[in-house]
Amino acid sequence: MASSSGNSNSTSSSQLQNSGSEVELHLHQMNMMDQRKRKRKESNRESARRSRMRKQQHLDDLMAQVTQLSQDNNQILTSINFTTHHYMNLQAQNSVLRAQVTELSQRLDSLNQILSYLNAPSSNVLAYETDQCFETSGDHSFNNPFNLPYLNQAIMASPDIFQYY
Repeated sequence: MASSSGNSNSTSSSQLQNSGSEVELHLHQMNMMDQRKRKRKESNRESARRSRMRKQQHLDDLMAQVTQLSQDNNQILTSINFTTHHYMNLQAQNSVLRAQVTELSQRLDSLNQILSYLNAPSSNVLAYETDQCFETSGDHSFNNPFNLPYLNQAIMASPDIFQYY
């Protein structure tokens, strides 16, 4: 039996050596897997950090763009307001000038009518009788149409009389 127990010792020691080397191999494989996991985790952390940095940079760029566009928008609105105000002033001046043109055209027509009446051959008698009404001295003021009271009125037109819509 001694030989069988000696034999079993050597078998168990060889099994121990085999299982020891298997354990070492297993530990070595586990260690390698742990290292890979750690490297992968570190790589993932670094990738996530870079991704967060890119995202933050993109957000910062967008915020800068919003600020720039807001400033541009304010400048455009200011320009539009200025242009609108200038347009309204020009429109008021144009209305005044149109009113003055109309009034001056009417006055010119009246003066032309008076001149044509004075230059007509049959109007001498009537002109003399009408002259008597406006005569202030020895000269005939009817012959000078600028002395007539209704023609010496000032042109009354201003932007205040026009309303804008």
